[in-house]
Amino acid sequence: MSEQKSISAKNLNLFFLFPAILSILAILSIVLWGLKPGIDLSGGALLQVSYAGAIPTVAQVQNVTTPLKIGEVRVQPSGASAYVIRTRALSQDEKSALESALGTLGAAHEDQYTSVGPIIGKELLNKGLLALGLVTLCIILFIAFAFRHVSKPVASWKYGVVVIITLAHDILVPTGVFAFLGHINGAEVDSLFIVGLLTILGISINDTIVVFDRVRENLALNESHHKKVPYDEVVGSSIVQTIARSNNTSLTVVIMLAALFFVGPVTTKDFALTLIIGMIAGTYSSIFLAAPLLVFWEKHQKKS
Repeated sequence: MSEQKSISAKNLNLFFLFPAILSILAILSIVLWGLKPGIDLSGGALLQVSYAGAIPTVAQVQNVTTPLKIGEVRVQPSGASAYVIRTRALSQDEKSALESALGTLGAAHEDQYTSVGPIIGKELLNKGLLALGLVTLCIILFIAFAFRHVSKPVASWKYGVVVIITLAHDILVPTGVFAFLGHINGAEVDSLFIVGLLTILGISINDTIVVFDRVRENLALNESHHKKVPYDEVVGSSIVQTIARSNNTSLTVVIMLAALFFVGPVTTKDFALTLIIGMIAGTYSSIFLAAPLLVFWEKHQKKS
């Protein structure tokens, strides 16, 4: 029996090691490099142009835009024959001058133009952060209400604390990845990124609730049959009963998102990538972080 307990404790440590490493790396990535806000969050202009025939190089595009004196101009290839050009917010005359300069490199066609003022961008950012905070608060309140009758052997409020830890992990991982991608290739976060984080919160809490709810049902079942099953066995059997459903659901969504990432439009690639990372992190944390944290807390409670 003691050997079985030591193996169980070792498995708990292994479960915690992977998300702990990912969370630390994500925090370091965010602290060191930060996030690069997109135009809709920071304000600015985005112009996408495509060329028919000979395609100019990035250096050529940079050279013709430098004399325009419109500040920093970021040029990013898009597909085989197009460029996405990001600048500060432009007046109509400055936009016309930019289009004329790009036209000197070949037959340029405007595919997309977006301009957002800095005030609107800041407002969108503040509202997005407020939405994240409100959603997290509502989730915690729901957990506290749903598990208010679960008090043994782990108090109901501890389920809410575990949810906070797992949600923090699920948000940190994609945020850290985008901080790293922003550092190496200039990836930006926009309003779709915030929508992706909100979606991740919803999907992750759904998987966690399924596991917790099964734990609650098994605890009630054991109590009604007067069985004294150890808490770690109850949690383990609950995971086994729900793991197939969680994995199959997540895998189906990831396959769809992968198709969107590889064959979808450029504008949704970052959104799809955010959800793919969040889905994988959320599925892992719901099964191998949230439930084992309850077991760890119960074991620590016994020792105390």
